[in-house]
Amino acid sequence: MLDDTATAAVILAAGRGSRMKALTEEKPKCLVELAGRPLLHWQTGALRAAGIRRILVVRGYAAGRITGDFATVENPRWAATNMVASLLCADAFARAFFAAGGARLLVSYSDIVYHPDHARQLLAATADIAISYDTRWEALWKLRFADMPGGVLADAETFRQEGGLLREIGGRAASLDQIHGQYMGLLSFSAAGWQTLADACAALAPAAVDRLDMTGLLRLLLEQGAAIGTVPVEGRWCEADSASDLNNYERALAAGQWSHDWRSGEER
Repeated sequence: MLDDTATAAVILAAGRGSRMKALTEEKPKCLVELAGRPLLHWQTGALRAAGIRRILVVRGYAAGRITGDFATVENPRWAATNMVASLLCADAFARAFFAAGGARLLVSYSDIVYHPDHARQLLAATADIAISYDTRWEALWKLRFADMPGGVLADAETFRQEGGLLREIGGRAASLDQIHGQYMGLLSFSAAGWQTLADACAALAPAAVDRLDMTGLLRLLLEQGAAIGTVPVEGRWCEADSASDLNNYERALAAGQWSHDWRSGEER
């Protein structure tokens, strides 16, 4: 088991979250509340419960509102860039962490909540780059997208793994057979994995990096032959992308025995 000096985390919180509409007029998406706490507080709580003490938050929109017991760095071009550009703003932090003997860096989207066990499992991964995926994804997608034309396939993306390694991600799924799970927005890196990421981005034109989202980066790394480990989990997380998501989750929590309730026992 890794000790708290061997692990660190980066939370990507630069975006506004325009799909939240009025909820993010004056604050970033990560500060929208779910089950009585801002999303960011759920994330830092889960990370600390998993033993992570060094946390960096990448800020952008309404940056001054994001404060707490963590380090920060700015993405001043947040409105013109995508998530990979925000991740690269953490490069100095990541390199200093690995240079000091750090073993595993976890990266989290800022609009997800998850059980601490999911972070623990990613920290235990042995692949230089690893991502978690939800094998019970369909229940969550039905809650979120059942009323959309096409149902869950209107939003779910292809995800295929073999022997614990990612083979395909991020395509348009024509059937459930193409979906072994859904990527959750949690990744982890060794020092070698971080260098692989940095090298792949350095080879791209700056405008291409600006446009690149995380799923696109993972596809690029697969094309270049990188081995990306996959860590399966069963529920106990969710993504808050809209006010509708928040409302659906609050109702599911109130009903009890929800497969994607991320909270640990003492938090319920």
